[in-house]
Amino acid sequence: MRHEDIWRAIDALAAEHGLSASGLARRAGLDATAFNPSKRTGADGRARWPSTESVAKVLHATGTGMEAFASLVTGAPALPRNRTISARRIPLIGLAQAGGEGYFDDGGYPVGGGWDEISVPDVPDPNAYALEISGESMEPVFRDGDVVIVSPGAPVRRGDRVVVRTRAGEVMAKQLLRQSARRVELASLNPAHPNYSFDLSELAWMHRIVWASQ
Repeated sequence: MRHEDIWRAIDALAAEHGLSASGLARRAGLDATAFNPSKRTGADGRARWPSTESVAKVLHATGTGMEAFASLVTGAPALPRNRTISARRIPLIGLAQAGGEGYFDDGGYPVGGGWDEISVPDVPDPNAYALEISGESMEPVFRDGDVVIVSPGAPVRRGDRVVVRTRAGEVMAKQLLRQSARRVELASLNPAHPNYSFDLSELAWMHRIVWASQ
């Protein structure tokens, strides 16, 4: 086991929950800089391990078991560690604007010339796009003005943060509570906002959020 494997797993865990590394640290009650690249190397240039306490806190904060974390240590990261700003540009649109016609095809992939662009981490999905959050329904995880990266190709599982579009044209960012053969239940993280329940036939598509500015 190498230092870089542990740090890669922390980056992947953050991406799994739609967070940056600093966002993950804050959620775990740690200093926001705890997982910064500068903290991964000592003053003498030697690689540093994250503390056992830090790892335990992020696992608890995300509801992740040791077995799942171990698979991240040995597997590929959800997003690369090298987040060079110029690595890639993807389409960007505001969440409120996304409900309009002409921005997505029938499969939920970005189309048309009305999109802006943003430089982002190198997301593996070639169809990934970015949305600027509007409103307060997903606070404190996503705040008004935060940018989230959405991957149409990423598998969606219970507990994931997702973007859904209804067949009526409404686009919203929520957390997937559960999905059955007939219905989908979605949560607003802000308790002041309602949860939603839809028949699958009411949804055009549902895509997973894989990264967020924090």
